[in-house]
Amino acid sequence: MDASTIQPKFLKNHNDLGLVAVGFSGGQCKPGVDAAPMALIESGLVDQLKDDLKYNIHYDGQVHAYAELMPKEDPDHRNMKKPRAVSAVTQQLSKQVYEHAKEGRFVLTLGGDHSIAIGTISGTAKAMRERLGREIAVIWVDAHADINTPETSDSGNIHGMPVAFLTGLASEKPDAPFGWLEDNQRISAKKLVYIGLRDIDRGEKKILREHDIKAFSMHDVDRHGIGKVMDMALGWIGSDTPIHLSFDIDALDPMWAPSTGTAVRGGLTLREGDFIAECVHETGSLIALDLVEVNPSLEAHGAAETVRAGCSIVRCALGDTLL
Repeated sequence: MDASTIQPKFLKNHNDLGLVAVGFSGGQCKPGVDAAPMALIESGLVDQLKDDLKYNIHYDGQVHAYAELMPKEDPDHRNMKKPRAVSAVTQQLSKQVYEHAKEGRFVLTLGGDHSIAIGTISGTAKAMRERLGREIAVIWVDAHADINTPETSDSGNIHGMPVAFLTGLASEKPDAPFGWLEDNQRISAKKLVYIGLRDIDRGEKKILREHDIKAFSMHDVDRHGIGKVMDMALGWIGSDTPIHLSFDIDALDPMWAPSTGTAVRGGLTLREGDFIAECVHETGSLIALDLVEVNPSLEAHGAAETVRAGCSIVRCALGDTLL
């Protein structure tokens, strides 16, 4: 591995990286995903980024569990489970990501379940508007669309709702959970691109169609190949827009990443996942990456494999190349 030669368009220094480790699992009901950041770090990821890819890493040395933010009582609200806990954690995470992003650093967030994207993306969106006057685009790589509103969700688990809150399709009064989200922390549905979808709720399909959201399902990957899909996805975003890549490890087929909470067969190969990350890095527009939903506790034999897959995605997004 060598340092990337790609010059970033929207970062102050190409090798400054802010790392936030988020040990939070409250957006869904399976314990264990909170252990993922430590598993990724212990596998050598941070050392590889520092020593091999030559990043200057700003990291407080903690995996944040946000225990001090947990409410004593957290009854369901609008069908959402643990709404106050998830709202408090994502609000704090948004501030942490914003602090890195406003300094012009790349921000890497290791989760945690995908509800944390409410915090990470709102943080980068606010920072880029303030620092450069630009809206960001989001590439959401996932088996699931995560765009349920509280009312369309069957489960009530908030890890299936972050995109609805980030786009403003779901909103709240200021004093309610997620009421802290302001317009400068949201993204436009027109600057959202999905890749790898294959398990989409009926209500979500309706939302995607009604709002003309650009989505490439596994059907599109099978028909066109991942190379053409990436050309179309990046063409839709354009070459002059900062990109936040939010990567759920369950986008990969369980053959490559079995240790995740909502695995769905028929997914991306590890090489296709790496290729997505490589292509986004090559644009020079990538400003932030989330890696979420690795759950080391679910598969006795598949945990190490899933952690390795996660590390590979991160390295590729940060400039690791095959040659």
